[in-house]
Amino acid sequence: MRSDVIQTLLVANRGEIACRIFRTCRDLGITTVAVYSDADDGALHVREADLAVRLPGAAPADTYLRGDLVVAAALAAGADAVHPGYGFLSENAAFAASVQDAGLVWVGPPVKAIELMASKTRAKELMAGAGVPLLAPVDPATAAEDDLPLLLKAAAGGGGRGMRIVRELGALPGELLAAAAEAASAFGDGEVFAEPYVERGRHVEVQVMADEHDTVWALGTRDCSLQRRHQKVIEEAPAPGLDDALRTRLRDAATAAARAVGYRGAGTVEFLVSADGRPYFLEMNTRLQVEHPVTEAVFGIDLVALQLRVAEGGPLGATPPSPSGHAVEARLYAEDPARDWQPQTGALLALDLPDVPGLRLDTGYTGGDTIGVYYDPMLAKVIAHAPTRAEAVRLLARALERARIHGPVTNRELLVRSLRHPDFAAARLDTGFYDRHLAALTAPAAGRDPARAALAGALAAAVTATSGGPAPTRFGAWRNVPSGPQLKRYRSEPDGAEHEVAYRTPRTGTPEPHDAPGVRVLAVTPDRVTLELDGVARHFTVTADGDRVFVDTDAASYTFTALPRFTDPATHTEPGSLLAPMPGTVVRLAEGLAAGVPVEAGQPLIWLEAMKMEHRILAPASGLLTALHAAPGHQVEVGALLAVVQEDPAAIPVPEETA
Repeated sequence: MRSDVIQTLLVANRGEIACRIFRTCRDLGITTVAVYSDADDGALHVREADLAVRLPGAAPADTYLRGDLVVAAALAAGADAVHPGYGFLSENAAFAASVQDAGLVWVGPPVKAIELMASKTRAKELMAGAGVPLLAPVDPATAAEDDLPLLLKAAAGGGGRGMRIVRELGALPGELLAAAAEAASAFGDGEVFAEPYVERGRHVEVQVMADEHDTVWALGTRDCSLQRRHQKVIEEAPAPGLDDALRTRLRDAATAAARAVGYRGAGTVEFLVSADGRPYFLEMNTRLQVEHPVTEAVFGIDLVALQLRVAEGGPLGATPPSPSGHAVEARLYAEDPARDWQPQTGALLALDLPDVPGLRLDTGYTGGDTIGVYYDPMLAKVIAHAPTRAEAVRLLARALERARIHGPVTNRELLVRSLRHPDFAAARLDTGFYDRHLAALTAPAAGRDPARAALAGALAAAVTATSGGPAPTRFGAWRNVPSGPQLKRYRSEPDGAEHEVAYRTPRTGTPEPHDAPGVRVLAVTPDRVTLELDGVARHFTVTADGDRVFVDTDAASYTFTALPRFTDPATHTEPGSLLAPMPGTVVRLAEGLAAGVPVEAGQPLIWLEAMKMEHRILAPASGLLTALHAAPGHQVEVGALLAVVQEDPAAIPVPEETA
């Protein structure tokens, strides 16, 4: 029996997954090696590794996607094995082969299995032969109205890139071109195929683990239906609401898929389950999944440790452990769901979750780190495990609610409200959840009270100033009348609402609100304020960082920017200016776009790629493009002027006169 005992492991990845793999390696006594780009110099995964090797450059194409540099790094550091994590080169058969050609142990499936599953079109042909249920493909060239809606998908890669839903036949040619362009940009392969789009389908998957001794484990099911832009947001195990017959069929199909390709190691077989309970094979991910912790929690196993054991030639047990309880995972992203999921960047000042039983945090960041523009905006995964689904959901929602997350805007509030949504609580799950509920989930929430949170921030700042401590700058002007109230102005994030706070500081030295019925100050320190609000004592934890103030309560968190008394007219921009909403790269322009051409309101003009996502910049009104400053390949900073559209008054509808 082959036995390759791994002593030193290089993880060909970054961030959260690299840190997670290092954690298991420490438990097993394996020396760890990180690789890092210039953008990740000093990142958490670099700090946690025993050794680290620089990959010169910042963009993924120059660093983490350079298999030759990664193999050279492993040899230079004396590693004897490579783990790919997920994303980047994890499903690249050529990279897996190069690792083995260099005499290193590949902690992943056989090269042949990766090749067979690399193309979704070829994989579907193979699965049909293995008896795995499939959706019938549709030839876009002969598609008819009866075939709609269609789902266009990239044959290579995943993560929602190159994916489009087509509901009108006339839109099919344009969407095919757009999907192919995005797929070519993301994966170097522009092949796109079409299949029926299943309305209100569920995304259900089966975790498999196989060894070289003909043992295949099917480790239950996961539901990953809550997705944005075809990327998962909340996952859970086991998938709720499936009858025993369907669970058995999914496990059997996943096992057949793994055996059909001679699979080894950890992999996931993904299915789409229709509203009437019919499963259809989607793809097989020949790697560890982002959502693997929910399976680990339910089965009480360490999938990375099992990957390492299998890579060393060791056997799995004859049967997997028995499952216990329910687990739910939420992906915490630096993004603004209310603004088309725009990725956010900047300094992460704090990332702290409650330390309670049943809760797990997997992250690649700590307070003080910086979120850059080159990589996925996921900050962390928060996982809760409890005896029942309801208990796990409650634990996770409350932990997210109580978390201290200071810095860029995140999707934390969306996650909490999703977990508490009646449809989620009742397990009415499908991939259209956010299409239906996003507006309600991102609307101002009942129970939030930013005005009183701003008051707490102002009172804490006043105590800081009078106590001689460091006072935040630009906290607004004071009134010149000594007997009058003092005023501070704040802008809340991300909604931009402004709040003016009036308070007095009597001879006692403890500031108190001015003209605030129902509010009584119980205690004030520079970092904690207790107010009695309508007879209920509530605590506010206040953290100031320059002009920004973070206020955390037991049920909500607020971020404010202190404002001067008067606005600066220099901050205004020319009407019709199209500004970059985030740092990124211009990947393409609308066909024929140039200064002087007419545009229509809502027309996509510029495509910007940032943090692994593509964003369209739309014409704000019908008119004339008077300036164009963007070009494919340009790197732009947030707020950069991309173009200017001069509105055409003739294009504005004029109301008809009434008699």
